[in-house]
Amino acid sequence: MQVIVNGEPREVPDGATVATIVESVTQAPSGVAVALNGEIIRRSDWATTSTRDADRLEVLTAVQGG
Repeated sequence: MQVIVNGEPREVPDGATVATIVESVTQAPSGVAVALNGEIIRRSDWATTSTRDADRLEVLTAVQGG
């Protein structure tokens, strides 16, 4: 199936979880926020939140600097 991750189409297995997709985007252990179809998903729900075809996932990683 295809989902949109950070504005780019991506093929993922059927029923892929938010956690699986996030792991494919970033290896950051913290400072990551995720929105699925415009709704923020709590980190504790990533492993149990499945995606569907055409879902939009935004994965944001905090960066520090000045």
